[in-house]
Amino acid sequence: MKRMQNRAKRSRAPWLLCLLLPLGWATAHAGGGPFGIDYEWTLDQRGIWARSYQLGLRDAAIAATGFGALWLGNDDPVGHEFWQSIDAELVSGAGAEVLKYAFSRARPFQGNDPNEWFQGHGDESFPSGEVTLQASFVAPFVFDNVRAHPWVVALEILPVYDAIARMKSQAHWQSDVLASWLLGTGVGYWTTTLPVPLTVRLLPRGLSIGLDRRF
Repeated sequence: MKRMQNRAKRSRAPWLLCLLLPLGWATAHAGGGPFGIDYEWTLDQRGIWARSYQLGLRDAAIAATGFGALWLGNDDPVGHEFWQSIDAELVSGAGAEVLKYAFSRARPFQGNDPNEWFQGHGDESFPSGEVTLQASFVAPFVFDNVRAHPWVVALEILPVYDAIARMKSQAHWQSDVLASWLLGTGVGYWTTTLPVPLTVRLLPRGLSIGLDRRF
């Protein structure tokens, strides 16, 4: 049984590349940076690109993850995926913060030079913490369900929207959001390989059984 489950997990790995291709295609443009695709977008924070919507999406992802995990519990299939998302958000979020300080890359609005790395405190363009969050939030749901329900790939609209919005805000370069999507999605996939989520192992059993069953 375990061997069959492992094969099923590995069979989902190619979807990781498939999910990253659209953003890579969309950002293919002559420019600078490590891949030659980085250039500053025209500032646009009108309508759906407003900063308030970006922050609302961030808060909604965090709230939905926490509520879904606590309400449904780890024993519920969907609840288990919410707990996987918690793991993915925490691990990838910590990784993003480390990378920000390690590379200290200047943002587009800080000089419009995609080759300004190691600038010191205050330059935190690489990678995008918010795109990492959205990618890690949806990844467990996508990888756990994509073979049976391909439409679940539509959840990737969340990190795609956020990536575009952050570039329109001149807060990140194309390579920033690509790396963020890769980080969040990769960690999200990794959490689906764990029989028991890390947070479930660390927290008291009473927090992971589901509030809907307790009341």
